[in-house]
Amino acid sequence: MRWIYFYFFLFCLLPFSAAAQEGTYVPLDQDIYHLIDRFHIKYSHQLPSGAESPKLHTGIQPYRRQDVAELAELVGTHASQLSPQDQFNRNYLLHDNWDYTRRESRQQGRPFLNYFFRNQADFFHAEGEEYSVRVNPVLHLQGGLDSETEGLRYINTRGVQVEGTINQRLGFYTFLTENQALFPEYVNERIRRDTIVPHEGYFKPFKQNAYDFFTARGYLNYGISKNINVQLGHDRNFIGNGYRSLILSDYAAPYFFLKLNTQFWRIQYMNLFAEMNADFEFRDQLYPKKYFAYHHLSVNITPAVNIGLFESVIFARGKGRFELQYLNPIIFYRSVEQQLGSEDNSLLGMDFKVNIAHTAQVYGQITIDEFLLSALRARNGGWENKQGLQLGAKYIDVAGISNLDLQGEFNVVRPYTYQHENRYTNYQHYQQPLAHPMGANFYEYIGILRYQPVNKLSLTGKAIYTKYSVDTDSSNYGSNVLYSYNARPYYPPNQQAEGHFIAQDNPTNLIHLDLTASWQLRHNMFIDLKQIIRHRTSSIAAYNNNAAITSLAFRWNIPQRLHEF
Repeated sequence: MRWIYFYFFLFCLLPFSAAAQEGTYVPLDQDIYHLIDRFHIKYSHQLPSGAESPKLHTGIQPYRRQDVAELAELVGTHASQLSPQDQFNRNYLLHDNWDYTRRESRQQGRPFLNYFFRNQADFFHAEGEEYSVRVNPVLHLQGGLDSETEGLRYINTRGVQVEGTINQRLGFYTFLTENQALFPEYVNERIRRDTIVPHEGYFKPFKQNAYDFFTARGYLNYGISKNINVQLGHDRNFIGNGYRSLILSDYAAPYFFLKLNTQFWRIQYMNLFAEMNADFEFRDQLYPKKYFAYHHLSVNITPAVNIGLFESVIFARGKGRFELQYLNPIIFYRSVEQQLGSEDNSLLGMDFKVNIAHTAQVYGQITIDEFLLSALRARNGGWENKQGLQLGAKYIDVAGISNLDLQGEFNVVRPYTYQHENRYTNYQHYQQPLAHPMGANFYEYIGILRYQPVNKLSLTGKAIYTKYSVDTDSSNYGSNVLYSYNARPYYPPNQQAEGHFIAQDNPTNLIHLDLTASWQLRHNMFIDLKQIIRHRTSSIAAYNNNAAITSLAFRWNIPQRLHEF
């Protein structure tokens, strides 16, 4: 991957543009992104006279702090329309992104020892005309009980988050934590299946049935011009407006990437080139590499309507070599694949959103791994047809009740989608799906109700129903993306290509309920009380189970650790 460093520093040497302003991104956090999304649905259309189209493209995450700050200041022009909770949330976004707001929007904190908490958001900060630095501790202490096991389940995370800017042109960010965790039994089941801790990379056993792991994320973000920036990092990305993503989600471990963002008029064009791990074993060795190239075109047709088109390819070459032809930022990857005579794994598709009447949003995604029209018309369950579909809707201030928000989502992915011949070309990184955590071969219905009755209290209820096929050590029905599609049933001897329908083999039904009450003690400091209830029935008796998990957590500058699979 030497070419990544070469291109990054080549971009940094390009002539300086005084209009280029870059910084950092809002860390991925479903609770915080819901606040941003809520304001975007309600107020993005009410731009001041003469303003340009909104810069925020909500289908490409994470968001730039500068864009979120501009949205929060826009919301402030309608202060008389805001509920007390919305005013509180707007102030939260202004405080959290203070280095991109007008001076009059900033609020001072109550300093401790003259150096700490000098503003509302940060444990320590320093700023000058040419720089800003923010330093915050990271802490996640959680304890709870699981009805399937005895003893305390816990999470113990300690770390630090540092970010800042230099000359408003270079942004930097790092997040480092040391973690020990003893998970509920259903999470341990996933760890045993995939030999990896969800969302993480390398880990070690800790005491009895617990795990120890180190989390590190970070990036440099450089503004080449007013319209182009380049990011070199080790982190995650998320594509789409839904709760899930069928394209690229934040489920898997962080990965090393180079990202180019080009934004002008109503268009944002993103190129992402990443190095990933093809496999993982507990051995002292260099893990085998694979590569991921992705580009996404997002167009804000109006402030209320967005359409995105994407294409990606996963591949590997001998001795960790990157295929340079995939560096072309504007090309059809399938044509490159054909010209090379390769069997790389390419996907394409689209995403969209439509905001309606300032109170609702309809959104969706289509992912196409392979498409055979004749088999689709025949409806014979041809395995070659590998696609995914997402449809969802959000309703803000339900029935006129302030800060009561509802979201419904449907996801369906056909068998063998994301699988490929081997782990060098399948849609996974570090033993974890890059898209949906359930892999493929499932139907899923999601309902989320959020209510903020007072400023500091947020109540969230989630109901997730999934019907899927279970893959075992001896059978591959197209659910687990780690398997090869060459190992599908009846192949060989008779080359059967038909009869592969969603969730028909080893059918399993899962209900996952999550009730959470979060109280914000101060900026980015939360107390969470959570109750999870799970009910699973399967044609395989060993998979039948019920579980109830109750937990209490303290979080500071870190999102909830969610295991919704």
